Amino acid sequence: MASNWYALYTKPRAEKKVLDRLLEQGIEAYLPLQKRLRQWKDRKKWVEIPLINSYVFVKIEYKDYLNVLNTVGAVRFIFFLGKAATIPEWQINSLKQLLESEKEIEISTENFKQGNRVRVISGVLIGLEGELISIKGNKKVIVRIDQVGYSISVNIPLTELKVLKNKEDLNIY
Repeated sequence: MASNWYALYTKPRAEKKVLDRLLEQGIEAYLPLQKRLRQWKDRKKWVEIPLINSYVFVKIEYKDYLNVLNTVGAVRFIFFLGKAATIPEWQINSLKQLLESEKEIEISTENFKQGNRVRVISGVLIGLEGELISIKGNKKVIVRIDQVGYSISVNIPLTELKVLKNKEDLNIY
């Protein structure tokens, strides 16, 4: 039987330990890590953090399914249409290649669509609200600011935006 890649959800902040335990069992596993400069009160330090929190990727045959789930720190597989979602080899390879490029990568779980009301939640433009007009790649968005009456094209990482969904979000009273 052929091996497939699967996404394994782990307990929070347990990704590295789960990876080590899987490798000790002889299971092929991959944890995408990214180097980030972290600031503490007394120092700065480069640390490797998971690209996607609580995810470890495993390449297994069906017979290894329960061994992986019984690994301390493992919670569940990510499901799609009622079964563990398989991830194509090329996507894992692309992720590895992207991380080798040492470009800073940001992940967002927001589902951005044209016409969404958005607010900038971090960065120098924090608090700015407007309508999402278009998305150009993962960093350039065009936001129309109603008060000004113009569309402004600005490089804002999507991770700095929040889709406004209800009246509290929209500041409508």
